Amino acid sequence: MKKQWFSLLSAVTALGFTTYIALDTFVIPRSYADVETVTSSSSRSEAASKMEDTEADEQAQEVLAETVVTDTTYSDGNISVVLTTYREYDTTIYVADVTLSSAEYLKTAFANGTYGKNITATTSEMAKENDAILAVNGDYYGVQEEGYVIRGGVLYRSTVKEDAQDLVIYADGSFEVIYEEDISAEELLENGAWDVLSFGPGLVVDGELNVDTDDEVDRAKTSNPRTAIGVIDELHYVFVVADGRNDESEGLSLYQLAQFMQELGCTTAYNLDGGGSSSMVFNGVVINDPSGSSSRRNSSGERSVSDIVYIGY
Repeated sequence: MKKQWFSLLSAVTALGFTTYIALDTFVIPRSYADVETVTSSSSRSEAASKMEDTEADEQAQEVLAETVVTDTTYSDGNISVVLTTYREYDTTIYVADVTLSSAEYLKTAFANGTYGKNITATTSEMAKENDAILAVNGDYYGVQEEGYVIRGGVLYRSTVKEDAQDLVIYADGSFEVIYEEDISAEELLENGAWDVLSFGPGLVVDGELNVDTDDEVDRAKTSNPRTAIGVIDELHYVFVVADGRNDESEGLSLYQLAQFMQELGCTTAYNLDGGGSSSMVFNGVVINDPSGSSSRRNSSGERSVSDIVYIGY
């Protein structure tokens, strides 16, 4: 009898521990830092000046021209966004062509303004909270235990993720794809990194394709909803979201996405979190048809995620 009770107790204990681990990994929110209480050692313009070793001109905050907004465009003198819908590879692809007068308008944000674990919100919720003109989902850092996290010139996580290719967005708005094993997060910060996104892989590097037909993220299906960001020229970017997993859109492979980004003229392009996370919001409207799921999906189909990349003031 004692052996039976002991076996039962052991089984219950094991089940409880397994359940806790699952909840801790995917459900229980843990706040590590409130963004408002963490400040970088320098402003973005100061960081850009340090990179160039010259004094940067102060950027005017006021709008330089009349704001013009349509269903597919936004322009105010500092920020220009043109939204175009493509149909390629049996997939609907949304492209936001963005030109800025300053890198300060290219930003990132955490859900609820908080760095932590399992702290999430939809892309549209975060876009509204941050008055974003344009926003896409980020790297979903919150479900990872490793991988660099730098946002707004602040280092939040420096744990190296093996074979991870990160996108470094420098204070001057330039892009670089790096391997975490090749450089520390502290060195990136010293070199002028303003935001570092850890998902990947890099799609286009120095104008050349950086993936082949065999590359895929973990065990994901070949064709998926996708989110990517790329730079064409100085302060000229493209934000891309492709639908998938539905009757209207098959989705893209990484290789197809890389080809598409290269065809858009990207010199550097990077794959962000995709699948059910892929979402684009423009002027408060969800542009694509997200394929989020379960309790993390809202009425618009968006999945709650941990962060966004956006354009705004």
